[in-house]
Amino acid sequence: MSNVEKLKRDIVFEATLRGCRLVFHSTWGLFSPRRIDDGTRMLIEKAPVDDGEMTLDLGCGYGPVGLALAAATPAGTVHLVDKDFVALDCARRNAAANGIANVEIYPSNAFSAVGPSTFDNVLANLPANVGKELLTIILVDARARLRPGGRLCVVTVAGLRQFIRRNLEDVFGNYRKLKQGKTYTVALAVR
Repeated sequence: MSNVEKLKRDIVFEATLRGCRLVFHSTWGLFSPRRIDDGTRMLIEKAPVDDGEMTLDLGCGYGPVGLALAAATPAGTVHLVDKDFVALDCARRNAAANGIANVEIYPSNAFSAVGPSTFDNVLANLPANVGKELLTIILVDARARLRPGGRLCVVTVAGLRQFIRRNLEDVFGNYRKLKQGKTYTVALAVR
């Protein structure tokens, strides 16, 4: 088998997230295809999601956040959305491979196809390179889709920390830092 043929095969790895051992299939071109990156891991471990809640994983990629939370909260429902069809295909296969059924996985550019659903939690690993305009749209739309008392929990690179703080305070009227690392910050706002 040629090196290129090997590169075309799924990347498969395991990770323990929120006490659940999960297997992930990924591929080149997706975010952090060989392992759960530190920011995503921080978000998974710090997000205050309780069993029985409805959660939205915004920009789910191949599914580590949404699937880990669905596995840890079997009485809840997690919606996983992304605009990348390859990522969604991997997320669906990862849900099946791990026997996780309390998920809905579908394409959406941020909230564009989410419909009228409201959530107890919206979670996102916000990319730094999408621009302040899209980040602002995401924050405003997240507030509109949260039930009263619902939580937006995001992880960002440290360079966006002050932008996120200002905008969460503007949009939600509150901000709480859940975890600060050298490279990433996990922040929370409550509707």
